[in-house]
Amino acid sequence: MDKKREVKRQMEIIGRGTVDLISSEELEKKLFRSLESGEPLRVKAGFDPTAPDLHLGHTVLMQKMRHFQDLGHQVIFLIGDFTGMIGDPTGRSETRKALTIEQVQKNAVTYQEQTFKILDPDRTEIDFNSRWMTKMSAQGLTELAALYSVARMLERDDFRKRYTEQKHISIHEFLYPLIQGYDSVELKADIELGGTDQKFNLLVGRDLQRAYGQEPQIVITMPLLEGTDGFKKMSKTYDNYIGVTEPAGEIYGKIMSISDELMLRYYELLSSISLSEMERLKQDMEDGKAHPMEAKRALAREIVTRYHDEKSAGEAEEQFNRRFSDRKPLEEMADDKSVDAFKISEPMPLFKIVAEFRGVSSSEAIRMIKGGAVKIMDEKITDTQYMVTSGRDKVIKVGKRFFRVVEG
Repeated sequence: MDKKREVKRQMEIIGRGTVDLISSEELEKKLFRSLESGEPLRVKAGFDPTAPDLHLGHTVLMQKMRHFQDLGHQVIFLIGDFTGMIGDPTGRSETRKALTIEQVQKNAVTYQEQTFKILDPDRTEIDFNSRWMTKMSAQGLTELAALYSVARMLERDDFRKRYTEQKHISIHEFLYPLIQGYDSVELKADIELGGTDQKFNLLVGRDLQRAYGQEPQIVITMPLLEGTDGFKKMSKTYDNYIGVTEPAGEIYGKIMSISDELMLRYYELLSSISLSEMERLKQDMEDGKAHPMEAKRALAREIVTRYHDEKSAGEAEEQFNRRFSDRKPLEEMADDKSVDAFKISEPMPLFKIVAEFRGVSSSEAIRMIKGGAVKIMDEKITDTQYMVTSGRDKVIKVGKRFFRVVEG
């Protein structure tokens, strides 16, 4: 085996869709050493079981974990049952409400069930950070806390912002990144994966490993997956998520509702097709050899098959085809009484109509328009000052919902 060529191949696969890789040189050395010794690298990713079900946004990390498995490495799916009771302060403007041990344990069970829909059980270790944290004494926790300063903690954007605004920060919130970093010490992680919002916590792991005499882990961050609206991160809070336990027809339909641009993003972060297949698909779409709708169907089938099975994917596609094969063109929808109507008596800004119809704030409606989620008669409107008048030619699509603008 040409080890240099193999390291280059692995680096290309590992780099797919990543945002930060700290550092490439260190990772190349670890990969080369792994090939020489035959010892797989230990790749860690932590998941706090703060909700019972996973959505596709959570699976971005799992897909990258699967890439490492396919390259012969060992992944550690760490369930943060201890840190879950603290609550990750990342991105929070206030102290997160702590979960009970019963809630965390219940959610952890469903996480384990969903994990192996993506990961290879033979190359997966499932662990819980309560295994070592519940045994840590007050003295041990004090010694751990002594390794990091308050000044370093306040380098975190969310902590710094809350401190500047004189908002409450509980002392236990400072423990979260320390414990996450200490998890890497206990697990002797070679690599840790996380979302871009986890970068500070992942770097704490590098610092603590050095402090405990270990070689620092490689930090790899993955982007936060946009939801079906195309501009906000996937979240149940924003009702733009695709849950992995949803019925096959729901998953298929939601994927078919996303924009063509977002579809390519989902292919990059969620699909198992190779890099060469991905590039060929992009080129064929640019050359007009592949229709975006067919590419989207293929993606929907792949995702549904992964979380259900091939038969369910076929049935979901047939159901989708029956539902939309006889759908009226938008030109005819203006007279279709089954389509919701929005009444206006004078010209009105599009963002105000979208805000009222979807029940969102004006600023969120503006973001939806800028993100390309709003169309009028199949024409994407990105002008936030666009004025709408009533008339039979005004049928508006917001995400996957349609409504008519009528005079009233």
